[in-house]
Amino acid sequence: MLPETTPPRIGYVLKMYPRFSETFIVTEMLQLESAGADLEIFSLRLPVDGRFHPDLAAISAPVTYLQPGSLRAEQLWSALAQYQDQVGPLSPEQQRELVKLTPRDAAQSLDLAREALARGITHLHAHFGSVATSVARMAAALAGIRYSFTAHAKDIFHEDVDPEDLGAKLRDAAAVVTVSDFNLDFLHATYGEAAESTVRIYNGIALERFPFTAPELKADTDSSDPVVISVGRLVEKKGFDTLIDAAAILRQRGVRARFEIVGSGALQDALAAQIGALGLDDMVELIGALPQDRMREKVAAATVFAAPCRVGQDGNRDGLPTVLLESMALGTPCVSTPVTGIPEAIISGETGVLVESDDAEALADALQSLLSDRQLRADYATSARALIEAQFDAARQAGQVYNLIKAIAAGTDLPASTTPATPSTSDVPAAVAAAEVVAG
Repeated sequence: MLPETTPPRIGYVLKMYPRFSETFIVTEMLQLESAGADLEIFSLRLPVDGRFHPDLAAISAPVTYLQPGSLRAEQLWSALAQYQDQVGPLSPEQQRELVKLTPRDAAQSLDLAREALARGITHLHAHFGSVATSVARMAAALAGIRYSFTAHAKDIFHEDVDPEDLGAKLRDAAAVVTVSDFNLDFLHATYGEAAESTVRIYNGIALERFPFTAPELKADTDSSDPVVISVGRLVEKKGFDTLIDAAAILRQRGVRARFEIVGSGALQDALAAQIGALGLDDMVELIGALPQDRMREKVAAATVFAAPCRVGQDGNRDGLPTVLLESMALGTPCVSTPVTGIPEAIISGETGVLVESDDAEALADALQSLLSDRQLRADYATSARALIEAQFDAARQAGQVYNLIKAIAAGTDLPASTTPATPSTSDVPAAVAAAEVVAG
């Protein structure tokens, strides 16, 4: 039990808000507000997606955009002058740290520090250990407050990550959250003492928004081909080219199925060309991006979910895809790959199936096995839902983040991350076994 103290006023620092692909951040902030957290959002960029999830309307926190456009030299000098007029002169150390940043990051740091002091913000929390954390770290130093951040995957593993920079951010943060045990082990092994305040807190999902649908109730008849669905940005690390190759293999084997790939991105034209070249236009469809409610309907109705993730040539990879967790919650059995934290959710042979990345033949085998065996799908889906309830409930996960920030405010020991025992297929919570299922 944390001691009674003045609740922290938390500034959430994000590179871009809202961002269509970052539903996990919206979910976390909604759950924090439900727990009574006092939030304000600071965005470094204006949104460019043009598509927004309905959940955004439920967030109460005000949003401030910190000089989000292109920066002119006079804006940096203006930000510096305003800071010094309202706060005071920079110390020599602050000056040395400020000039290490790009002009835009420096100006936004000055503005964020000034806004934090004016609004009584007592703690800054950034998502991703890249530019958002650069600004939060500098602003916290200028404002004399603490900061924390959540490290995901690209901000840890991408070839552009500067180890010295990330090490400094880890060292200076009051606490760091990362989203898988794989990440946690890597950070501890790579950065040593600098990462000693890092804990693992999984991204969570709002379980009430992802009701379990028993696989035996999904449409799967002689007149309806089963559906293999995949969701994500059309980028290298998602492995959609391997999924398309697997679809071609299944066609050669005479296996009936339709493939739907939901998302948009840089590889859309290349993937469309691959589908055409393999003669799969009647079997594989690029759906485009969908809002979360429509995506949820499609995943819930599908027979199998595929996430053929890989490590990109630039080191980029998924941490633990939120949509994979959502599919497991909905009752759609999953096939994925052992990339970073995925094996912490997909326990092969129990909560789903894992195959090696870039192995279209193995992926086709796994998909065929699930498509042909209704009971296997049901067993995996039921066990997967149990695991999601045990370890990925958004309310509990956000509560851990909030407790971490409150512990920082109270000056107490940081709560450690915990790893609940993974439920087995014979240990399904009664809530799952007795739940009213929703037909797909």
